[in-house]
Amino acid sequence: MCLVFVCDEDQRILSRQPAPGACPYCRGTIQATDVETKWRFCFLPLYWKTKRKFNCTSCTRDLVMQ
Repeated sequence: MCLVFVCDEDQRILSRQPAPGACPYCRGTIQATDVETKWRFCFLPLYWKTKRKFNCTSCTRDLVMQ
């Protein structure tokens, strides 16, 4: 007997907007991105979450807000 489990993660960008401040590495502009993440198991949605991520538009580094 063989069981096949199908798990999938889907990320979708909802919106992008400029954020205040400057990149601490290169002094470039910062962009805020709203990302929706969905986890599915056998095509059934199990978990979804919306997060805001920050990155620099000049050096493309991901920035962490503390």
